[in-house]
Amino acid sequence: MKPTSLIEALQDADMLEIDSLYAWQFDLDTELLAQISAGSAGSDSAAKPLLQVHCIDGRERRLWKFSLASVQAARYSEADDSWLIEGSEVSHTLKCFAAYRGDNDDGDDEQDEA
Repeated sequence: MKPTSLIEALQDADMLEIDSLYAWQFDLDTELLAQISAGSAGSDSAAKPLLQVHCIDGRERRLWKFSLASVQAARYSEADDSWLIEGSEVSHTLKCFAAYRGDNDDGDDEQDEA
């Protein structure tokens, strides 16, 4: 099932790709999301940074910060399964990846057969 918003996609993501660079480290302000969900966020919450993406590009460390308003306004492109998000000066293409998780516990299968 495709996420309905970039916030939803980020909550399920383990890795991001921003402008064709892979970023394993990113921070989503879950406290701000909790405040919004509870209705206790301040009037300035739209301008607060919600997402920070960290990446090493060659020898250069890069950091992108996106406000709550930018993340909420991101547009999904089904053609390449990406999100277009507005940065402070330029638009960025963001892809969210979720790791596949497996369960090595074969105990349930053996019990089902018995």
